Amino acid sequence: MAEEKGMTELDRIAEEITALLKEEFGCYRENSRSGVLPSCDRQFEGVTDDGNNTFFRFLYKNIGYIGVLKGTGAVQRNYAALLPAYIESFAEKEADLSKTEYLKRILLGECSSAGIYKYMTKFSVGKASCFALALYVPRLMEEVISLVAQYGGNSLDTVVTVDERNCVLVKFAGEEESEYQSPTDYAEFLAQSLKEELGLDVKVGVGSTVKGLKDIALSYSQAAGALRYAGVFASKGNVHSYKEYMLVKMLEDVPESKLAEYLGELTDENAKEIFEDEEMVNTAEEFLQSSLNVSETSRNLYMHRNTLLYRLDKIEKATGLNIRQFPDAVSFRVLTVLYKLLEK
Repeated sequence: MAEEKGMTELDRIAEEITALLKEEFGCYRENSRSGVLPSCDRQFEGVTDDGNNTFFRFLYKNIGYIGVLKGTGAVQRNYAALLPAYIESFAEKEADLSKTEYLKRILLGECSSAGIYKYMTKFSVGKASCFALALYVPRLMEEVISLVAQYGGNSLDTVVTVDERNCVLVKFAGEEESEYQSPTDYAEFLAQSLKEELGLDVKVGVGSTVKGLKDIALSYSQAAGALRYAGVFASKGNVHSYKEYMLVKMLEDVPESKLAEYLGELTDENAKEIFEDEEMVNTAEEFLQSSLNVSETSRNLYMHRNTLLYRLDKIEKATGLNIRQFPDAVSFRVLTVLYKLLEK
């Protein structure tokens, strides 16, 4: 479709339809000729063809257009009958939504690429990089949203309520970006500030930084996933990045029957007793999170050093894994994930 002023959004819709249908589609204004697309030289109502292409009429924002589909078969005619309503719906779908309602649809992946472009145009959102923070709020949601909005240093930063316990901060790159080394660093600041101001332990999931708003649904999915995994694995702390759970995500995509097969090959009844003992698993997890440091783990658990060493020896005897050595520590972590996933 020709690049005419004011038609960029419709161009994007045409591209999306082409990708969705896997059929070549374009359009041009009524009473004009396209320099790129085949044109229909006669007046018609509904649907027609010229032997090579199917043409149909539709309205977009009260302006008449001619749609062009390559081919003249029954498939093209069926599409030509359905597409007018589909295209018109883009103009109406987000028209009455507030900024936060609109952004919520984008975060949940319910908005087309054309709809995202429309949001960016309507609310003057440029191509700045951004990331999503998913917040689990036990109470005082309104107060949390108000404070989070105040902490956002960029005028584009927006807080969206998902439900009564969850909200999302979409944060864009801005001048204050240099103060924080990463999204996780900013999330730590945010969680600590909410603790100090409201006395709340707000759980924060951190998504990756994406190049622009068109990819923010991915960042939000990662952030929400990090919160979910943190709950499943009873992870310590209030801030959790999707990067912590990449291994979990990979194993979660494996069929449960295959996970059970792996677990059966790698463990026996003695090992099973260890993984079903919450105290032993928590001790091992703390040891791994303390970088295999015995002294630090003892301090964190308020446990005598000899007691810790006894438990590590017991784990080695039962599983055959000396988690004081890095390769065995990795293997133990994988087995722990397998057990947790199969328990879900």
